[in-house]
Amino acid sequence: MRYLILSDIHANLTALDAVLKVAEGRWQRAVCLGDLVDYGPDPNEVIARVRSLEALTIRGNHDKAVVGLADPDDFNPIARMSVLWTREQLAPENRLYLETLPSGPKQAGGFSIVHGSLRDEDEYVFSPELARDGLLNALTPVTFFGHTHVQGGFALRDGLAGILHLPYAGGESFSTFAIEPGTAYLLNPGSIGQPRDGNPRAAFAIADLDNQSVEFWHVPYDIEAVQERMARAGLPEALILRLSFGR
Repeated sequence: MRYLILSDIHANLTALDAVLKVAEGRWQRAVCLGDLVDYGPDPNEVIARVRSLEALTIRGNHDKAVVGLADPDDFNPIARMSVLWTREQLAPENRLYLETLPSGPKQAGGFSIVHGSLRDEDEYVFSPELARDGLLNALTPVTFFGHTHVQGGFALRDGLAGILHLPYAGGESFSTFAIEPGTAYLLNPGSIGQPRDGNPRAAFAIADLDNQSVEFWHVPYDIEAVQERMARAGLPEALILRLSFGR
């Protein structure tokens, strides 16, 4: 079974549709690691698209905030403005959908999915030290996580946690990473709608654990079209500008 791994779409329908076009025919089931909404201009449209995929989906911190399950005052001022704007846009059926999304961890196809970390869906895992606890206590050898918007991840081998170094893709849109026996992995597909690893293209992954491989993808999309919609909506300029740089 080949799984499409989506995360941190952040209401960016143009990026999501670019991903789905490139990934068409390459997967059998989809999962989503949360943060469908906020930051971007298309919250209702993104929810509808994800629901049409029948994806196994867990909630993210922004999904919680826009429906009142988390306090937006805990966000920075720019993120809070976006939360409140998104809250006003949501159709009732989409608000209910977000309210009823489960928290991670969940299991699918021999791997686990979380938004932040195994112990805390709001925790940012940026280093091997932060990843080690989740790697040691993982429910499955491979866990996919989001939240950081940084494609890559961590591995635990012989009690030592380290950063993964993904193969260089060259001119290709994806690189293939081999899963090794006896190793625990925390893998991040990257963000579709708000990349923050210096690559502005939409990021996602395709997992084929039957063949012990994960493809890490980056695909281009029409960033300017999204920025124009964000500007018309009155979303914060900082959120608009950062799409160009993947930061």
